[in-house]
Amino acid sequence: MPQQHTRTPEETYRRMTQDPVSRLITQLAVPTIISMLVTSFYNIADTVFVSQLGTQASGAVGIVFSLMSIIQAIGFTFGLGSGNYVSRLLGAKERETADSVFSTAFFTAFGAGLLLMITGLFFLDSFMRLLGSTPTILPFARDYGGVILFGAPFMAASFVMNNNLRAEGNATLGMRGIVIGSILNVVLDPLLIFVLDMGIRGAAVATVISQLVSFCILLSYFLRGKSGLRLSLKVCRFRWWLYKEVLRTGMPAFYRQGMASVAMIFLNVFSAPFGDSALAAMTIVTRMMQFLGSALIGFGQGFQPVAGFNWGARYIGRVRQAYWFCIRTGFVSFLIIGSLGIAFAPAIMRLFIRNDLRVVDIGSLALRLQCLVMPLHSINIITAMLFQSVGKGKQASITALSRQGLFFVPLIATLPPLMGVIGLQISQPLADIGTFFLSFLLARRFLKTLHALPQTPIEEVSSVDAISHTTL
Repeated sequence: MPQQHTRTPEETYRRMTQDPVSRLITQLAVPTIISMLVTSFYNIADTVFVSQLGTQASGAVGIVFSLMSIIQAIGFTFGLGSGNYVSRLLGAKERETADSVFSTAFFTAFGAGLLLMITGLFFLDSFMRLLGSTPTILPFARDYGGVILFGAPFMAASFVMNNNLRAEGNATLGMRGIVIGSILNVVLDPLLIFVLDMGIRGAAVATVISQLVSFCILLSYFLRGKSGLRLSLKVCRFRWWLYKEVLRTGMPAFYRQGMASVAMIFLNVFSAPFGDSALAAMTIVTRMMQFLGSALIGFGQGFQPVAGFNWGARYIGRVRQAYWFCIRTGFVSFLIIGSLGIAFAPAIMRLFIRNDLRVVDIGSLALRLQCLVMPLHSINIITAMLFQSVGKGKQASITALSRQGLFFVPLIATLPPLMGVIGLQISQPLADIGTFFLSFLLARRFLKTLHALPQTPIEEVSSVDAISHTTL
């Protein structure tokens, strides 16, 4: 593999502020999309392999998926929060502060993951029941979740490293670490589950090993100077001003991922009265939608450093241009992807489980309904990422909370008791529609204000020293 050229700060600045935004976003998004797809693929593979052990084992994956969402919430909070801040700092040419922000976020995320691991292991059975486990699923959830918890510190810290590599325009490096770990997971799954006869515990061990490998690969980039960012305890600044700025744009990610975990718990709880087949079906649909939506998340994460960097450099026109490019591309792409999901829903469900027709029937309709509103969901995600990128914490928090918290949780708590299984199946699509209208109103108001903001004249784009600090 050819040696990758490490860009100087000046080269990175010119690239992020001069390259056409459509090409720049695509270059940054492709590695991230690959990372997200491969990561989601190994989650899907995990579910496929574990589902061969029975309906209860498949349900346990859904229970522990809530735990994975909590770990992701920690990682994304400090990863996206620091990454968005670092992008703006690099755009404003404040490199030392960027190093401090990144290093502080890394060690904080690792510590938070360690705390979750210790607490979760100490109260393991109670934790699994809190996440929605039924008595028949609990033994499988205990075996799976008890091992996954050991990987929490490394998973959380990996999210921080990956997001900050992307923030400085090095998305390809982040992709390598994630992809290698994900491929390893897919290889280890059948070996540990079936060949070594470890059952569902083998799937968890495969996940933790792969996450540890990804962590080591990502860490090596910073230790070997492949990144322009410095990772060191010496530059950490455990100060309120730093955490305040990181959390301002990181908390929306926490809300989104945290509410995803809460929503999954509610889904588990309100699926349980309809039997293990309903719970397994909704678990499979959730994993499948995560896979289909992972490309959208990856595309949006390619947009974020472009928006954040140019916002920091006061190239407001480039921020608007980047947003509309992503809206158009996302809507059309997920109109196509959603259509394919609608057409092949039963076949997709049968990939996971064949001996329980009720799982296939419940899951097929739920999958079709969620695919139907995927184009609207693309607008919701890109709009939320716009607010995060430019430091608009209030709007970002509202959009992050709305899908699962404001809309889904009340719907899933209300509709299944009133309407039965169909209530389970329609709650998420209705939540996506409600979120779209809210996102549309917030985005329209914000975009109108951009025209009045001070911005760098276009003739100054060629000057690397045009911006020394931003007050936006």
